[in-house]
Amino acid sequence: MREIPREEILNKPYDIAMARRLWRYVRPHRRQFFTALICLPLTSAFGLAQPYILKLAIDRYITQNDAHGLTTAGLLYAGALAGEFLFFYWQYYAIMTVAQKSLADLRRDLFAHLQQLPASFFERNPVGRVVTRLTTDVDAINEAFTAGTLTIFMDVLTLVGIIIIMMSLNMQLALVTLALLPPLLIVLNFFRVRSRETYRAIRERIARINAFLQETLSGIAVVQLFAQEKKMFAEFEQRNSDHRDANHLSNIYEATLFSVVEAASSVCIALMLWCGAGQIGLGIIALGTLVAFIDYLQKFFVPLREFSSKYTTMQSAMTAVERVFQLLDTEVTIASPRQPHRAEKMQGRITFDHVWFAYKDEEWILRDVSFTVAPGEKVAIVGATGAGKTTISKLLNRFYDVQRGRILVDGVDVREWDLGTLRQQIGVVLQDVFLFAGDMVTNITLGRTDISQAQVEQAARYVNADRFIRQLPRGYDEQLRERGSNLSAGQRQLLSFARALAYNPAILVLDEATSSVDPETELLIQDALTKLMANRTNLVIAHRLSTIQNADRILVMHKGQVREVGTHHELIEKRGIYWRLYRLQYDQLSAA
Repeated sequence: MREIPREEILNKPYDIAMARRLWRYVRPHRRQFFTALICLPLTSAFGLAQPYILKLAIDRYITQNDAHGLTTAGLLYAGALAGEFLFFYWQYYAIMTVAQKSLADLRRDLFAHLQQLPASFFERNPVGRVVTRLTTDVDAINEAFTAGTLTIFMDVLTLVGIIIIMMSLNMQLALVTLALLPPLLIVLNFFRVRSRETYRAIRERIARINAFLQETLSGIAVVQLFAQEKKMFAEFEQRNSDHRDANHLSNIYEATLFSVVEAASSVCIALMLWCGAGQIGLGIIALGTLVAFIDYLQKFFVPLREFSSKYTTMQSAMTAVERVFQLLDTEVTIASPRQPHRAEKMQGRITFDHVWFAYKDEEWILRDVSFTVAPGEKVAIVGATGAGKTTISKLLNRFYDVQRGRILVDGVDVREWDLGTLRQQIGVVLQDVFLFAGDMVTNITLGRTDISQAQVEQAARYVNADRFIRQLPRGYDEQLRERGSNLSAGQRQLLSFARALAYNPAILVLDEATSSVDPETELLIQDALTKLMANRTNLVIAHRLSTIQNADRILVMHKGQVREVGTHHELIEKRGIYWRLYRLQYDQLSAA
């Protein structure tokens, strides 16, 4: 699977290929794009007409004291200014419309793609770096539409037009004034290569800062509890300094390029005045031609002078485009098959058939695991940390695919199920509850409109969450802060039960669901579980053996294998792994 490896990007000429891919997002809005394209030559034409009108005004009307002709020239000049303004306005408005619509589509595709990526992708890529793709990188592309893209084409068109006009006015003077253009182009190409490398470094380092900030701020309570503020500050300072240095190098390149272009402009104007003055003295050219040459030359170097800022913006944008499309190219390895199996309601039969699984290479977490859970049966899975208990629940929901063997739900391989149907029919309650900013109802339904308010309240009552919800100032309309920080751990756990049960799943997976709640809340949960586990398949993963003694069967995992199977009393009588785990916990409780 392709992923984002440390922000590294290959040094290949991707510009044309990336531009073609970006065009796919521009194509639906091509009417506005071509409107901007049509305005380009018109804007350039009105700008190029101005020095020529000035030449005519001097050579024809001022020298001959023709007031009427001078007035006409003045009106033409004003018209050229107005035309340049109007067409530039429409060009800019049209291209900005295209930019906003195209990039909105790009963000939509990015987010949709991210939701389809497997869990392994997010385990290997910090969230801050992924967020950078949807925010900072897409904003960089937007800046390219604003400061580059068509404006660079217009600049090229203007430069070509100026060269043609100058050569038509006076070939010798044009060649003298443009003598420095070839070496200047070599310098510009040098800075083009350097700027691209620098902006890649900038993008990489801002992504590192975002990843560090996201992780540190999410765990700020831990940082403060262990007094690690100075250490975190030092790490941030290092990342911040790296980003500053990359930007500083970019500024050096930009300032140097600007100075080179400014110096070339001054030398060219000096050469033109020196040569032009001699030609005026010899009567070869008129004063108006020299004035027009000065105006054209100033217009010629304006885009070259702005080239540094526009080009660095384009370099930043192309780097961002590479990274955005690299994310879009990340393979979706966990997806529904072309002809998926669907069922309105599962029976709830689970079968692990000689399952082998490793997160990395052949470092096996599960080794030849086989067991069956009948519909309506309550099966508990216990074992020491690292035995593979939670991995079983992840494989059942198809967060990962097994390397060997197969997992069946109702006799159908999970890889043949429609992914959405499979996960909707398997309710999972985790130890680490994640709640979204929003009201209680939204956190229970997760946006599903087919779950009514009455069903929400019924689910909350079943898990004894209704009591504390109604005590809140706004009840079910109470707004939760980020991660539900305004609720206790027990309340968040109860809310996660209500969320799972509102979906009315055929299979209920409890992964350490009662391990982080107080005894009083645990009693409420146990009371709810007695009612809720009826008529559905239950898979209970627990460390605390006191919570699963009434299970129909208990699977004892050890080093990735099912080592013992039986009821609580059967396993105690065997005096095996389960008995040792039970005695260990019993002794700890007795000591406490």
